[in-house]
Amino acid sequence: MCFLFPSALSAVLLFVMLLPIRKFGDPVLRQKGDRVTAFDSTLTKLSVDMLETMYAAKGIGLAAQQIGKALQFFVVDIRTKSGADSEYEFTLDGKTVPVDILMPLAVANPEVEILPDDEWLYSEGCLSFPGLTGSVVRREKARLRYQDLQGVPHEIVCDGLFARCVQHEFDHCQGVLFIDRMEKADLLKIQTKVKQLKRETLARIKEFGA
Repeated sequence: MCFLFPSALSAVLLFVMLLPIRKFGDPVLRQKGDRVTAFDSTLTKLSVDMLETMYAAKGIGLAAQQIGKALQFFVVDIRTKSGADSEYEFTLDGKTVPVDILMPLAVANPEVEILPDDEWLYSEGCLSFPGLTGSVVRREKARLRYQDLQGVPHEIVCDGLFARCVQHEFDHCQGVLFIDRMEKADLLKIQTKVKQLKRETLARIKEFGA
């Protein structure tokens, strides 16, 4: 199985590309992704590029739709700084493993089951909505079934920030955005900026085609 991407992998792949992150208003963000069917070097390269793009943007998750590809695929890295308390617990295939073995994580063909637990109100952001945040209610715990970069199936049960990130990125793969789940009061506060972002994105697409 393959989860992590050591720096040497970048050398193997010759170079890393930072990809343009699609902003709200781009139609691809509303597209449900196709299933991943080819588990090859192209998918590995995509995952590395997406991770580097995510890191450069200071994010913790990035879905394929956000870089213009309607796929059931996303990457996540929610490791905290050294010495900081983590905001989640998880098991991988029923076992507890060190987070550095799992992260960064590439997820193909995700299936998410929201598990019975408390609801949790938390302020979310999104790389496709730069500078905009709002409170979103999600369940505390989730089960993620997915395939890794070799197509091997796995199951993660997680809570806290990990579960929230999984739900957020899974939503992206279905064409669902965090504003769709945002508390109405918070959405009203940023509605003008959201509409402005959409106008700017559509104008850019009209002018440059992307």
